[in-house]
Amino acid sequence: MKISKSLIPIAFSLSIVPAIPVKAHPIDCAILLCMAGGFPASSECALAKAEVIRRITPIPVEPPLQPWRCPMGLDASTAAKIGVSMVVGPDGLNPETRAIRDGIEIYHIQRYFHKRTGDTQYITDRTSVGTYTEDGNFQWAAGSYQHGPSWLAEATGGYTVTRTVGCDDDRHSVYGRGCEPIEIETTNDHRGHIRGVFMRYREWDGSYHVEAIRY
Repeated sequence: MKISKSLIPIAFSLSIVPAIPVKAHPIDCAILLCMAGGFPASSECALAKAEVIRRITPIPVEPPLQPWRCPMGLDASTAAKIGVSMVVGPDGLNPETRAIRDGIEIYHIQRYFHKRTGDTQYITDRTSVGTYTEDGNFQWAAGSYQHGPSWLAEATGGYTVTRTVGCDDDRHSVYGRGCEPIEIETTNDHRGHIRGVFMRYREWDGSYHVEAIRY
C-alpha cells in the first residue's frame, strides 16, 4: 500500500517505513494506518477492514482497533524531523495515534423498540457503548440509542426528535399564560426494531465514516 504523505507521521510512530508493505506488520498496525486514511483501496487495507468488520460482528463484539497489539517505537531525532510527538500518555500512545483511536465511536444495540398504543408508549432500549479508557483499555458501558448521537439515528434509518422540556413539557400554559421552557432536548427514535452494531470512525483529515452490522 502506498502511504499518503499526510499519514507518514503516524506510520513512523508505528515504526513503519513507507517502503515496507503494511501486511508485513501486525494487523492492528495496518488497521490504524488504513483507518487514518479512510481505508483506501488496496489489498492490505481490504484485509485490515475485513478484520475490523469481523471484530465488530456479534457475538462477542471486540474492540475494532487494538493498539496494544501494534509495536510502537521512534527515535527522538526522527520524530523531530517529521514533527511527531515523543510524548506518550499512560496508554503508551502519542497524540497522533491517540487521535485516530479516540475518533472511534461504537454502539451495540441489543434491542430498541418503540411501541405506540393510543396515548401510551413503550420503549425498550438495550444499548451499550464502547470506549477506550485513559490507560488504553477498552470497555463497554450502559448506553442509550434514544439519547445517543444524531449520527446513530441516521445510521439506523431512524430520525431525531427535538422538543422543549419544562412547564408541563411546554405544551400547556400556567394559569392561562405561557412560560419559558427549561431546556431543549433532542432524542433519537425509530419506527420499528433495531438490533446491531454501529461504528463511526474519523480519518486524519476529519472525515467520518460509518459501518453498520445488523443481526
